[in-house]
Amino acid sequence: MTQAEQRANFIVNASFGEISGFAVRELKTRVLDALGCALGALDNELIRLLYDQIADFGGRDQCTLIGGGKTAPDRAAFFNCALVRYLDFNDSYLAKGETCHPSDNLGAVLAASEYANVSGRDFLTALALAYQIQCRLSEAAPIRDRGFDHVTLGAYSVAGSVAKVLELDRDETANAIAISGAAYNALRVTRTGRLSHWKGLAFANMASGALYAAFLAMRGVTGPHEVFEGNKGFIDTIAGPIAIDWSQENLELVTRTMLKKYNAEMHSQSAIECALELQRESGFTPENIEHIQIDIFDVAHKIIGGGEEGSRTEVLTKEQADHSLPYVIAVALLDGEVTPAQYVPERIRRNDVQTLLRKITIHPVPEYSASFPQQMPCTVTVHLCGDQVLRKEKRDYAGFLNSPLPWDAVEEKFNRLADPCADRVLRKGIVDAIANIDQIRLSELTELLGRVQRPGRQRTPPGEVS
Repeated sequence: MTQAEQRANFIVNASFGEISGFAVRELKTRVLDALGCALGALDNELIRLLYDQIADFGGRDQCTLIGGGKTAPDRAAFFNCALVRYLDFNDSYLAKGETCHPSDNLGAVLAASEYANVSGRDFLTALALAYQIQCRLSEAAPIRDRGFDHVTLGAYSVAGSVAKVLELDRDETANAIAISGAAYNALRVTRTGRLSHWKGLAFANMASGALYAAFLAMRGVTGPHEVFEGNKGFIDTIAGPIAIDWSQENLELVTRTMLKKYNAEMHSQSAIECALELQRESGFTPENIEHIQIDIFDVAHKIIGGGEEGSRTEVLTKEQADHSLPYVIAVALLDGEVTPAQYVPERIRRNDVQTLLRKITIHPVPEYSASFPQQMPCTVTVHLCGDQVLRKEKRDYAGFLNSPLPWDAVEEKFNRLADPCADRVLRKGIVDAIANIDQIRLSELTELLGRVQRPGRQRTPPGEVS
């Protein structure tokens, strides 16, 4: 069998009964977390632009848009994936050479599951497959340093998980994977230099296309089964050699993913917590800071610290801010938190944070780099007026592998993010549906998500009558 066929065999044979009880609980927790991020993103200009795009272009009323209305599956996948991703507050998986956000798959799996009217168990099985495929590829086929974006790997996880929901056979599933993999290879430039809206939309675009590829395969369209090992295929042109025995894979990698405590890029989490703890312990004020040095692992320096992916001291937009370690440290020390409120334009542009972020320097430390991703080590050194120096080291944060966020903490995060667009009764209904998703039809959850009120909604939602 080709590698695509081997992976298709793994997908077709996967079942809910293979998922451990612990992994099921972790899947539910990630769904709750991701949907909280989605609801928290409803009230922003970019999402309004996407909503208007769907309203203008139409689409059959088949799948729910979070926040109201219905549209075709591929457009629902794009919109809902964009919602999950926009805040950059959703989960991550850390491999040595690649970081991905596996809950990025949720919007596509949700749309396909609603279209196929499957059970909550079938939905969780497909989502577990998406996590397993994307995370394993992140480990075995890191592509960031080759100039490709991590969303490229999602082309395989989305196509495979949607094929599972649609109950495609092995050959059809291999075609879905092949079509998607041949078509969607995203460039890393999306996350380098001056960041744009596309940082939050790249996965949504790929997910929409990968879902579409699975539907094409369902109708009999074929793709290049040698997409991995073939002449000028993924291995030859993008990833290099890959060694994954899919016959030995399980559905447990979701348990190795991490939730974010702070609304910032994943590699910043331990540094933010370290800086805030140091401030609480010593009581220093931002006005007395002369300089801050952050020693951290090389991946953090490269991506958010001003390393090879571009300067992180020019911060004028939300996209630049949440990927700037100097900004998130500065705003954390000024505001005592890092939430969506720290990314509104007027907050980003204020003199206090713009001045302080330029007093922060980032240095990669070989010892710290060697311990990543098993740890996220950092040292924050604060130089204050009067030659006082404060220093603190951390190697993880509340939410990391050894201290995962419990359901109650994630529910609190969900309620905080969802409060502007869903009342207490609706929020409780969504939380309860997720907690019991393996006992209900998936449509019971999507019906609740369609009742969420998008803040400031003026236009008639797609699929609704004015």
